Amino acid sequence: MTRDQKIVLAGAASGISFMALAVWALQRILPAPLATGVADHIAYALTWDALAAIPFFLMLVTVGNARFFGEAIDPTLHKENARMVIDGRVADNTTQQLLLFVIGSLALAVNLSAQRLPIIGAAAITFAFMRAAFWIGYRIHPLYRAFGFAGTAYLNFGLLGAALWLSVT
Repeated sequence: MTRDQKIVLAGAASGISFMALAVWALQRILPAPLATGVADHIAYALTWDALAAIPFFLMLVTVGNARFFGEAIDPTLHKENARMVIDGRVADNTTQQLLLFVIGSLALAVNLSAQRLPIIGAAAITFAFMRAAFWIGYRIHPLYRAFGFAGTAYLNFGLLGAALWLSVT
């Protein structure tokens, strides 16, 4: 295994571990909502999905402002600096991850009891944190994006997997 692969593996493993611990801890301290029907469960998830979308919004604002105040105001001229390229890649990946998160959180929310719904809030808080970590890590060095990437990718895998599991059991 190369040095770079070891760095990415360590980042990914620590990101997955942190994500699992964060979701477990947060879901234990968040209060359960008064949710009596499926519509309440969906509304609860969508409220938390708005929090999960905040890092994505900040990424878009950052890219837009950088374009407005720099030479890359016309994106067809390809005058982005390295930071803008990274921010664009982060926003692109966050679009993908956020789509999976919203689908997973909604699908899981309709299959959970009201007492278990804080898992959705815990996942949203963790998602937002891990996306910020992905962005910061990517800006430090592209290999350091693994912590945040793995944390969100495996969080989404868990949400989707749990939703599918609960829908068939």
